[in-house]
Amino acid sequence: MAGSNRRSATTAARGTAASGGRRRIIDYPRRGYRGLHRWLPSWRFVVGSVIGFVFLCLGLGVAAYALTDVPAPDEFVEAQKSTVLYADGSPMGTFPGPNRTIVEYESLPEFMGQAVVSAEDRTFFENQGISITGMARAFINNVRGGATQGGSTLTQQYVERYYVGQTTTGYVGKAKEALLAIKIAQSETKEQILGRYLNTIYFGRDAYGVEAASQAYFGHPSADLTVSEAALLAGVIPSPNNWDPAVSPEKAQQRWEYVLDGMVRDGYLTQADRDAQTFPAIAEYQRNETYGGTTGYLLQYVKRELTATGSITDEMISSGGLTITTTIEPGVQQNAVNAVQNMRDGGLSDGEKPADALKVGVVSIDPATGGILSLYGGSDFLADQIDRASRDRIQGGSTFKPFTLIAALENGIPLTQRYSGVSPQTFEGWGPDPVNNFGGQDFGRIDLVKATEQSVNTVYAQLNLEVGPEKTAEVAGRAGVTSPVSSVPSNVLGADIVSPLEMASAYATIAAQGVYHKPFMVDQATYPDGDVAYSGETQPVQSFDAGVMADTTYAMTQVVEAGSGERYISPLDRPIAGKTGTSSQNKSAWFVGFTPQIATAVGLSQVGDNGKDQVTITPWGGVAEITGSTYPAELWASYMSNVFQMPRFSEIVQFPERANVNRAAVPTSEPTTSAPVETQAPEPEQPTTVAVPSGLTGQLSGDAQAALQNAGLVPSVAEEFNAAATGTVLGVSPGEGSQVAPGSTVTLRVSKGPEPAPQPTQQPTEQAGNNGQGGNNGQAGGNAVNPGTGG
Repeated sequence: MAGSNRRSATTAARGTAASGGRRRIIDYPRRGYRGLHRWLPSWRFVVGSVIGFVFLCLGLGVAAYALTDVPAPDEFVEAQKSTVLYADGSPMGTFPGPNRTIVEYESLPEFMGQAVVSAEDRTFFENQGISITGMARAFINNVRGGATQGGSTLTQQYVERYYVGQTTTGYVGKAKEALLAIKIAQSETKEQILGRYLNTIYFGRDAYGVEAASQAYFGHPSADLTVSEAALLAGVIPSPNNWDPAVSPEKAQQRWEYVLDGMVRDGYLTQADRDAQTFPAIAEYQRNETYGGTTGYLLQYVKRELTATGSITDEMISSGGLTITTTIEPGVQQNAVNAVQNMRDGGLSDGEKPADALKVGVVSIDPATGGILSLYGGSDFLADQIDRASRDRIQGGSTFKPFTLIAALENGIPLTQRYSGVSPQTFEGWGPDPVNNFGGQDFGRIDLVKATEQSVNTVYAQLNLEVGPEKTAEVAGRAGVTSPVSSVPSNVLGADIVSPLEMASAYATIAAQGVYHKPFMVDQATYPDGDVAYSGETQPVQSFDAGVMADTTYAMTQVVEAGSGERYISPLDRPIAGKTGTSSQNKSAWFVGFTPQIATAVGLSQVGDNGKDQVTITPWGGVAEITGSTYPAELWASYMSNVFQMPRFSEIVQFPERANVNRAAVPTSEPTTSAPVETQAPEPEQPTTVAVPSGLTGQLSGDAQAALQNAGLVPSVAEEFNAAATGTVLGVSPGEGSQVAPGSTVTLRVSKGPEPAPQPTQQPTEQAGNNGQGGNNGQAGGNAVNPGTGG
């Protein structure tokens, strides 16, 4: 009776609730219930919600599908190689573009496509472009934190490579890819998709597409592929560079067996045929010969310079169809190559050849622009990929002494100041070991001209202590040395490691009378439509006073006329300034020299049995030891004697007259002796005025600056907006033909193009004249007491 009463009460309560208010479309929270039952949805609500959500998703999917357009094939399908030219427009080489030969799918053995399907997407011939189960499996695995999976079908991979041109990431990107794959599966046949896929994908060994891959791995056309070979190619697709049999034979074998087993599973191969297969013979991988020989170093430098900008990528270089004009003069380059080869063949030593481990770096630079005229980094890039001209670094030896001389001239010390040149000497602040001159030679009290001429270590040690080694390091940096230079007293003797490119650049700054130009090899790179992608020349910087440079140059000419460079360089019979250099234990030997038109550095070194460590250069040809005054100077002369016969460099141009800066300065005390410092009587006064060259207006800025430097004047550039072409000289102050004192500053008004309309502008990308890193075969002996021998 009590239970009946309760049921009646409940029924009455529901009736009361139902009768109160209008019926709702969505009865949630549920009316007529209390507590937990009020918040539990009814089965009708659950089913309705699921159906509604499904229809909403279907509607969104249909709309997205309708709005998805099949794009044009990615530009990579029509990629072009980039061409590199010498300065005169003649071809230097091409960068390897996509190594691809398109073949018809029908020309391939049927099992080639079947092998790829078994390896990459076993449902390819049945699915509609996507695999729901594969995508769901990948999603669940990713949510659980497993290894990332994409769940992509072969058609989706085809979409990525042929239409998108890059790997799709993220769920939104994958959704768009899936819609595009569905749409393409409706408009292209399976054979079209599989054929284009096989012609597009990367197989390793620089091979794009199945035809290039067949040639690279087996040495024959893809039409002749065997089942075993097809299985190997299909197996390496996910990671070709890592699974190449030449790199990982175990992984290649594993993948090969996986593909063959899949072909049996999918009905493309019988078990008996599977058991009869043997692992195919693989051809030896032949590197692209584009980088063979001495030209390989030039092409690699061009690529480094372009990619250092950040705006030009390796892909743009290999497939963007760029036309790249360099500053390399083919005649100068060939003379450098010939001169080095002649030395290697024994031409400088009556037939005896140097050791095979000898390394040679040669660089020539145009002082007026910073353009690299030649670069010899080695005999064959494929055999030795360390560029000995720009990326290898060796101890500079006495080639660093001009930096200390410049520092002295900038700090009030004249060329006429004298020091004791006896050997050995011990100096306070240098270290406990004495400083020796090369060969133990003794000199009396000599001035800085004589000390430079004879490369006297004891004098330059005193000079560096007087001006401060940190000033020597700072001067080297301003001149063009980009490697770190230690601020220790021994830096004057070349304890630090530098490349021939850096030394050529630094001496080119002296040749340009103190104007620094960042070295560059790419004059201009243009896109196929003619637009400029990159220009290498940068604005010059007046790093040093012209008078200081004139005195430094004068002292360096004495090295050639009466010092360590006289034997080989003086017979060239023209104004040349330079410096020899030899490091401790003869591990490096240099000659770096210049005329007003060209600066050239020659650096020799030798590697040990491990191909890395620097060791003493093995003497040859009757020479007891290899110093800067031996084969480096002879090689420099052999090379430049032919260059000087070329029209561009044949004119004999005089250096500016000695300026005698600081000649009225009061001599400073020497740190090593109590004897009074002596000063020579002043030399006769030089002519008081020179004429500002005529014809500067209308020239390019770089040419006008070179003309001023050759006249012994200091160029200064003032840019302004003007309708004239960028870099054109608009006027000169003082005017052309005016008489001014030697070393005076002449201002060039230079156009920087029309004034742009006022709008936000993007900051220009820093241009690079990349000197690179690497090839660090030897460390700087920054605390070495006597690293330079002065030779």
